[in-house]
Amino acid sequence: MSDGDLATVLIADDEPAIVDGQASRLKAKYRVRRAYGGREALDGLDETVDVALLDRRMPDLSGDQVLERIRSEGYACRVAMLTGVEPSFDIAEMGFDDYIRKPVDETELFAVVENLLARQTYDEGLREFYSVSRRIALLETEHDRAELVDNDAYGRLVDRRAALRAHLDDALDDLREMEGYAVAVDEALPPEQAGGEHRAGGD
Repeated sequence: MSDGDLATVLIADDEPAIVDGQASRLKAKYRVRRAYGGREALDGLDETVDVALLDRRMPDLSGDQVLERIRSEGYACRVAMLTGVEPSFDIAEMGFDDYIRKPVDETELFAVVENLLARQTYDEGLREFYSVSRRIALLETEHDRAELVDNDAYGRLVDRRAALRAHLDDALDDLREMEGYAVAVDEALPPEQAGGEHRAGGD
């Protein structure tokens, strides 16, 4: 594969050792851009970036703010938050594609990037479906059923996933035959939800 065919990965963290360590691993397979803070991440961002790996807590500009700029300015890159911050209800409105707790080993790092690159081939509705489902799964891992039932942001996510799934159902039947599709969609849902929708506390 020529250098021009390589995907570009932007790594942003305020800990240089993390940036350099991840870059040294990924550069064998991808073009890598290093950013040692949020503002450097924005400086390194353009339409050629395919994947952005963002820490949430950076002192100059947070990963949350970088993500918001990426989405508001229409960049097409897929975004994973690689962070030590436990996910709370504030993630409900965030437009990330994946959320991974640090530390991240080499196998998981490559898996995250490969999965995000695969999602570049999905249409917008399917990418949103995965993003919403991932946020729901994170919240259900971190919060008990009573907290979920009482939280409007969680409820809106569940409603949005149901609407997306209804819209995508015909496409889902066809796409299940595609390699990797089951991972992208079915693993986005908790096992008991893979065949249908429910809200925490529902019948």
